[in-house]
Amino acid sequence: MKNYQDINAETIDRWVEEGWEWGKAISHEEYVNACNGQWDVLLTPTKPVPKEWFGSLKGQRLLGLASGGGQQMPIFTAAGAVCTVLDYSPKQLESERMVANREGYDINIIRGDMTKPLPFEDDSFDLIFHPVSNCYVQEVKPIFKECYRVLKHSGVLLCGLDNGINFLFVNEDDRSELCAFPFDPLKNPEQRAQLEKDDDGMQFSHTMEEQIGGQLEAGFRLTHLYEDTNGAGTLHEHNIPCFLATRAIKE
Repeated sequence: MKNYQDINAETIDRWVEEGWEWGKAISHEEYVNACNGQWDVLLTPTKPVPKEWFGSLKGQRLLGLASGGGQQMPIFTAAGAVCTVLDYSPKQLESERMVANREGYDINIIRGDMTKPLPFEDDSFDLIFHPVSNCYVQEVKPIFKECYRVLKHSGVLLCGLDNGINFLFVNEDDRSELCAFPFDPLKNPEQRAQLEKDDDGMQFSHTMEEQIGGQLEAGFRLTHLYEDTNGAGTLHEHNIPCFLATRAIKE
């Protein structure tokens, strides 16, 4: 029987082949613009990350954690960072290789499962960029602990987090039936059946206690945050935030 991580990798590979928004690599023109200092990146669906969250990227060792797809790493490379990307989807990593080969830069590409210990030495990175992906992981606190370990002193962790509201309704179009939290398809057969029916992979709700509290427990100091919507759908139309972006520092 496949573990949920492999199910998610296969699901995301299929989404990429179908034209998934978060699996479309940037164009050559976008890369050139980034080389000229004109760029934005997303941790959550719609709001660009403030540039001041990064500081200067020149020479910084940057880890894109579950950040494959050829969207952010090319931009960070163009801005001068030395990039490593770790993702469990082979198709997302193929996109990283494609852009790197097209633009002629080096990047360290690793297929890895972020639910396992990260394959890096302590104090390896200056910055970790971790877009929304914790919703595909059952336990998030170990991820924050590993991020803390592999970051250098004063290193920065940037995270996109799902706040759980997307799991509130059994069917978003029929808001008469609420889901019981936590949403965990490994423990709730009905929730798993719904995800399988919708081809949504294995997804999990997480509380802010787990996600913000998990960063603080790992030793991080939270410095900034903002909220964001889905970018489309009923909840977006009602301006209901479903995501959070956070900036934290290793002290």
